[in-house]
Amino acid sequence: MTILIETPRLIMREFTLDDLDAVYEFSVNEDVTKYTGDLGMVKTKQDAKDVITNVWQAEYKKYGYARYALVYKENNHVIGFCGIKYLPEENRPDVGYRMLPEYWGKGLGLEAVRATMDYANNTLKLENIMAEAVVENIASNKILLKVGLKHVDTYERWGFKLNRYE
Repeated sequence: MTILIETPRLIMREFTLDDLDAVYEFSVNEDVTKYTGDLGMVKTKQDAKDVITNVWQAEYKKYGYARYALVYKENNHVIGFCGIKYLPEENRPDVGYRMLPEYWGKGLGLEAVRATMDYANNTLKLENIMAEAVVENIASNKILLKVGLKHVDTYERWGFKLNRYE
């Protein structure tokens, strides 16, 4: 396992097929996916395997980055993801994250996004990183502001009212 990013409480590394059960768990949890455009995308463990191999691992090879497994050091469990993905329609990178509800409210999201932004800017040398958050997702909107992104627009897409940050 190659650690790409490490914080006091978290490790971020590339996803492997060993993470299949964890990816399935956070991908089918409606509390986790209710503010995402991919609710219902993963319904089976085969779907989770396809996301790992055909999305994340393919993006690691193509771009050199993607969403990373978010490992909670205290119990060594994959609790979600945090990372950067390239958005061809925007021609720029996007920071995104999600984690299981039992880990919410502990500052882990901010810790993960802050470390990911530092890694993206200083190690990957990425510029013009953007993010989107559903307006009703107060915690995510606060995280994006706290890491220094600025709110630049609000619009509707995928049936959501989204805030855009740059």
